[in-house]
Amino acid sequence: MTNKVNQGDLEILPSPLLTVINDLHSKYKSLKEGIVANYIPELAKVDPDLFSISIVTVDGQVYQVGDYQQLFTIQSISKVFAYGLALEDHGRDYVLTRVGVEPTGDAFNAIILDEQSKRPYNPMVNAGAIATTSLIKGAGATERLNRVLEMFRRYIGHDVFVDISVFTSERSTGHRNRAMAHLMLNFGMIDKNIEEALDLYFQQCAVMVNCHDLAVMAATLANRGVNPITGEQAVNSRYIKDILSVMYTCGMYNFAGEWAYKVGIPAKSGVCGGILAVVPNKMGIAVFSPPLDIRGNSVRGVKVCEELSGQLGLHLFECGKFGTGE
Repeated sequence: MTNKVNQGDLEILPSPLLTVINDLHSKYKSLKEGIVANYIPELAKVDPDLFSISIVTVDGQVYQVGDYQQLFTIQSISKVFAYGLALEDHGRDYVLTRVGVEPTGDAFNAIILDEQSKRPYNPMVNAGAIATTSLIKGAGATERLNRVLEMFRRYIGHDVFVDISVFTSERSTGHRNRAMAHLMLNFGMIDKNIEEALDLYFQQCAVMVNCHDLAVMAATLANRGVNPITGEQAVNSRYIKDILSVMYTCGMYNFAGEWAYKVGIPAKSGVCGGILAVVPNKMGIAVFSPPLDIRGNSVRGVKVCEELSGQLGLHLFECGKFGTGE
């Protein structure tokens, strides 16, 4: 792989992997299944034809196709990284007293807590994510937001910003999330500063990224917390196993079991239409396509990841090409 081809302002190495994702992009570009998220008014305005695939390896190689520079709000994919920051702030033992790690089988926005512990089931559903975000340290709302933005900068390699129109839209329509927060306050899972915690949660969901950014973030998790492009440690490596374990069992909403069975790698989806997937010690994968299935996962994104896993032997329990080092 000595010759390089230019794709936008990035240098992409020609390889069989680039051929694979180009073929998958061509195969699914005309797929019209699914609908764009419309429960947040600003998300309903997104072009359903946007579609991109990006892969970044742990040694910094980049392979991508489609609208990979198109910005969108990260939405629920942010839960992964907020969880990592909460773990760094408090340690796993304390975080486990506030948020569990059990899959639910329920929708991501279900108003439900564990009947015995009164904790949210896991940090990948909305209730658990709100509880996780409430744990992020800072002397006031501004410092806590700056810490979240700085955390994203380490993972991505450049500064990020919050889309104010999306944040405002989520804030004005987030009554269900407020109901969850009050329920958790009742059981002592979050403190009384509900509006501050909710604002930070809505802001983290409204951070702007593109498909390439998501792939770098995924590759950082694959690379023991070190950004493979910048070399910066984005999260303490001791918490990578915690983050990836919860992604594997809970990251794809109430599709998580089937995802683990068919695709077999840690992943997180968002109603933005993004899917972030991690092949530990190998690569990060990102797909962006706004139309969603009934569970809130990108239709094209799921199909692309299923085929990538099958063609490349990525399933964690399959001794395929990447499992054997071939």
